[in-house]
Amino acid sequence: MKKIAIHLTAVALASALGSAVAGDIAAGKAKAQMCAACHGANGISVAPVYPNLAGQKEQYIIKQLKAFKDGTRKDPLMSPMATPLSDADIENVAAYFSSLK
Repeated sequence: MKKIAIHLTAVALASALGSAVAGDIAAGKAKAQMCAACHGANGISVAPVYPNLAGQKEQYIIKQLKAFKDGTRKDPLMSPMATPLSDADIENVAAYFSSLK
């Protein structure tokens, strides 16, 4: 019984944390226009060297953009793109790309 309670608590906490980062999809779509040159207008990359972002998990996109922004992950193209983004911009862009199929 104790294991079930712990599991249910963990599931509830994960669910609450996951829904706490719901960005604005419409604002993300507008901000993501700058991403289209490499990642495609609908999040499907125009070249195999760039990843598809459509359907990626929102938390993953947030984590990667924040890493590019704070310098823990470096890339000559992505670092300068992520640096000017606010936390809200990052959440919105992540919400937009994760909403795509």
